[in-house]
Amino acid sequence: MSGATRETIEYAVPAGVLGLNGPVEKPAPGTLPLRGDLAHIALAGSHLAAHYVIPHERMVGTAAAVLRLNPREDSETVATLAPGSRFELLDIAGDWVWGCPGPQGPSGWCRASDLAPTSA
Repeated sequence: MSGATRETIEYAVPAGVLGLNGPVEKPAPGTLPLRGDLAHIALAGSHLAAHYVIPHERMVGTAAAVLRLNPREDSETVATLAPGSRFELLDIAGDWVWGCPGPQGPSGWCRASDLAPTSA
């Protein structure tokens, strides 16, 4: 990276009673970090999911990371994240990770090896 400081965002479990006040339009796949089984914690007050996840902050490695709709090389590309950019990891499935640059999306799967190593 260029020596720029990295902004850390803290997410917490929302306080109080959560509830939806009416129908919510389902976003297109690859937009918001929302699946039927889980969603980013920042969406807890606006979208229904079985589980909400506080993301693990990671960074994209030295090469760009391609976000895909499914954890397969032949899956449709959602977005390409620049080297050194923020990635909020929400799920791991073998060699693949699912997440987003932030709760506004886009969201998708990329190879775990596309992310920079975590510091010890």
